[in-house]
This record gives sequence, structure tokens and C-alpha cells, in this order.
Amino acid sequence: MTMAYVSIIVLVVLFAATLLPAFDLGLATLSAAFLLGIAAGVPAEEVTGFFPADFFVLIVGVTALFATAQLNGTLDWLLDLLLRLVRGRVVLVALVPFVVGAVLTAIGTLPAAATAIVAPIALGLAARHGTSPLVAAVLGITGIIGGLLSPLAVYGVTARELSDNLGLALPASAPVTFLLGGLLAGLVVCGACLLVGLRIGAVPRGRVPRGTPARTATPPQDTVSGPGVAAQAPAATAVATAPAVTGGERKARTVTVLCLLAVVVLSVGFDLNVGYLGLTAALIQQVVFRLEPSQIVSRIPWTVVLLIGGLLTYVGLMQHLGAFERISELLQVDGSPMLSLLVLCYIAGVTSFAASSIAVFVTVMPLLPPLVEAGISPVGGVLALAVASVLVDINPLGITGGLILGAAEPSVRARLFRQLLTYGLVSVAVAPLVAWAAFGSW
Repeated sequence: MTMAYVSIIVLVVLFAATLLPAFDLGLATLSAAFLLGIAAGVPAEEVTGFFPADFFVLIVGVTALFATAQLNGTLDWLLDLLLRLVRGRVVLVALVPFVVGAVLTAIGTLPAAATAIVAPIALGLAARHGTSPLVAAVLGITGIIGGLLSPLAVYGVTARELSDNLGLALPASAPVTFLLGGLLAGLVVCGACLLVGLRIGAVPRGRVPRGTPARTATPPQDTVSGPGVAAQAPAATAVATAPAVTGGERKARTVTVLCLLAVVVLSVGFDLNVGYLGLTAALIQQVVFRLEPSQIVSRIPWTVVLLIGGLLTYVGLMQHLGAFERISELLQVDGSPMLSLLVLCYIAGVTSFAASSIAVFVTVMPLLPPLVEAGISPVGGVLALAVASVLVDINPLGITGGLILGAAEPSVRARLFRQLLTYGLVSVAVAPLVAWAAFGSW
């Protein structure tokens, strides 16, 4: 048995072990990566190189930014503003993250940056209005997925460039078709999620009563206590529930909103790193408002950083050992062009579950030209592969899952992790088939 297969077996065992009490998956995956590296002859320095430093900066920077916005009451004020815009209808409140995510990615925002912006909005609204965190996360990330095939978005641009390089004869209408296909996929998933949520009570019906006090998330349970931390909850509540706006509150809102806008504009318009931008904006607010650094640091979800950092380190080692190539080989069968396209969709979906979806899409696309020559529609083939790659992104094994968990209230993170994992596993089985059936013949 090769080490690639051993790494797959170990990963399954690690996930099964999460059913045990007091088992920390983040610590376990880091240890497993180290031991597997020794067995496979991979030096510890190389294993450490798989740790996602970019993810660390991203989640720490974004959560620090929104921690300052929460401490001075601006986050509660923004959520109240969104509530007023939809006139208190809870169903429409749940759809706000979907719309925001779709607009952000459609105008060219990278998925990670869009998720960093949308996740706190989605989970903040969910915590305040009784919506299931899983439903809120799915709606927000599905909006991001829905805009990914825009002519300005990373997937839309990549799909067209790859098709040209591979000699696929795309019609002039292909960019519009890609955009419509992505939006259709997002709207279908969003609609299904919303209907199920309403039916089982995960999305409340009716309106939010006027004058409902804002609820500020509690500080993480896994942080160090101290005078600065102990004093933060009453301060945040006082800001959120104050009946009148004081000059200090107005200043806090103005500075914080300007910082948030600057982060969005600089990350979207100038492609600057949103994690470092968030850290810089948080530092500016910490100095301006004289916040205790411990108040900000204590709200960073370090357990989530450890969990996703450990998982991605292990997944990086699996990729190095060729585990995902072995999975792809197991899925390869001979058959008709449409059946072969279905297999490609499953290869894309299974591999994207624990790897970069855009990297998987680029890797699988070169396998498409022979199928097009055999009669597959080039637009349908590209669209099916793209959708199959991105629909499995809502799982806890990547940056998307880490940002979702980081934005959730500490009390729901463990349950949300299991829900995201279940949702991701189901999507791996279902999404490629749905993408193939819906778009394969376009």
C-alpha cells in the first residue's frame, strides 16, 4: 500500500475520531502530518511549509477588523440598518448575504475576500434573528458561488482563457451563458435551502418587531480571561442598546465604516491582501479609540485557526503524496462522452472538497477537449466542470469553512463544524451529478 492511500485512510480515521469526547482535530491533524511525513520520508520543514500562512493572515486580519466594529457598536448598527432596509422581514434578512456575496464576486472580488466580508454579516444576522447558522452560511457562500462565473470574476476569466488555450470553440455568447449558469446554480441552491429552512423552522417567518434590542456576540470561550476581557461585554451591550446616538458613537461609526469601505475598495479594486488590510484597519481603530489590545485578540477564534491550519497542512501533505490523483484514478471509467463528462465532474467535485477549487478546475479542464471532439457541448462541458468544482466549497476543510466558523458564535462552532462537514460530504455525492445533468448539454 502506497503512502498516498495511507494518508487517505488516516484522514478518514481522524474524522471518525471527532466523535470521541475531548478530541481536538486541529492538534491531531498537525501531529498526523508530522508522523506521516516521517513515514513517507518528508522532512518536518517541508511539512511545515504546507501550513497555510495566507489563511492565518486572512482570518486573523478579518476577525480583528470585525472585532473592533463589534466593540464600538458599529457592527450592531450596520445589522440594524440592513434589517430596516428589508422592513424587518426575516426571510429577506436571510437573503441579504446571498445578494451581497453575488454582487461582490460578480464585480471581480476574489472568493476568499468575498467570504471574509460576507461571513460575519451572514452569521451576525443569524445570531440576532434566530436563523440557523448553517442556513445563513450556505445562503451567503452560495451567493458568492453564484457570481463566480461573471465575465469579471476569477472563474469567468479563467474559463474563457483556458477554453481559448485548449482550442475549445466557444460562441460569442459564452460569457453571458457562464454568468447565467452560475447564477442559476446559486439561485437553485439558495431557494432549496430557504424552503427547507422555512419548513423545519431553521428560518423564522414574519417580521422582527421594531425596537428589538441588538444582540452582541459573546466573546470566545477559548480565550484568556482578564480585566480587559471581563469589561468588554457590558461596554458592547451599552453601545448596542443605547437609545440615543452620542458624539462618540457617531465618531466610532464614521471611522469604522470608513475603514470597512477602505478594506473593500482596496481589496476589490486594487487586489490588495484583505487579511493585511483588516489588520491595518483594526490597528487604526485600536489606536483611535484606545481599545485594549486584549479585547481584540481575545475575539480572534484561535481554535478555528488551529483547526483549519492543521487540516490544510495535512491536506497539503496528501497532495504532495499524490492522494488526490489516486482518488481520481479510482473514478476513471470508459464510456460515452456524456458519461465521461460525469466522471470528470465527480473528479472535480471530490478533489475540490479538500483542495483549491480553482486549481482543480484548471487541472481538470485539459481533459475536456477529447470529449468536445466526441460531441460534448464546449459551453456545457466548461460550465458543468466549473459548477461541480465550486458547489462543494461549503465545507470545513478549507479557507471558506474557516472563515464561516470564525464568524460564528463560539457556542455553535462545534455543531456548525459537524453540519458543514455533513453538508460538504452530501454535496460531493450530489453536486457533480446535478451540475452534469443541468449544464452538460447546454
